[in-house]
Amino acid sequence: MEKVLGFGGFFFRAEDPDALAEWYHKHLGIDRAPGDYVSPCWRQQEGETVFAPFEKVTEYFGNREKEFMLNFRVRDLEAMITQLEDAGIEVRRDPESPYPNGSFAWLNDPEGNPIELWQPA
Repeated sequence: MEKVLGFGGFFFRAEDPDALAEWYHKHLGIDRAPGDYVSPCWRQQEGETVFAPFEKVTEYFGNREKEFMLNFRVRDLEAMITQLEDAGIEVRRDPESPYPNGSFAWLNDPEGNPIELWQPA
């Protein structure tokens, strides 16, 4: 069976796409999508990717109006949390971390989309 190789992109609606793309670049280091076919796209570090549908009524994402939650792998969760908090961004640490699979924290982007940060064990 032929299988997909990984995510080629994540596309979602935004009230202000330019401002949101800049926020992700400034605070999480995600390069903006190129406006041409020559410039390179953001490259991810190879590693685990969890693809997991959740029950429609899950509370895990926070706001029930949000249909998705982004999960980003990070090298140093504490350093990332400090960087975000220094920029005035509220981050919620998982009070039960670490787990056997790593440590977690949560935040929301300026449009309220939920983000989970994960430092694998």
